[in-house]
Amino acid sequence: MAEVIITSKNFEEEVIKSDIPVLVDFWASWCGPCMMLAPIVKEFAEENAGKIKVGKVNVDEEPGLSMMFRVDTIPRLIAFKDGKQINARSGYCAKKDLEELFN
Repeated sequence: MAEVIITSKNFEEEVIKSDIPVLVDFWASWCGPCMMLAPIVKEFAEENAGKIKVGKVNVDEEPGLSMMFRVDTIPRLIAFKDGKQINARSGYCAKKDLEELFN
């Protein structure tokens, strides 16, 4: 499963009502660490297809979602399970750190 573009219109369906855990990546095109993290997130999405959904939120296009989750630093990764936030981290990280968000 490829990464899903998350917007305020599909957030509830793609994240809250998801039957599998979801990793949401809050990012922006002008953010260097976000661009460095993007291939790691993509690889994580491909390796966990069917087990963990990976969604991307562009903070410039979705300021409401950014405010809802108090995203003040990007990249910001938030893990959801059963519609609830279970973990989060900010900044560049390794793939193993993404996995640890769900442990």
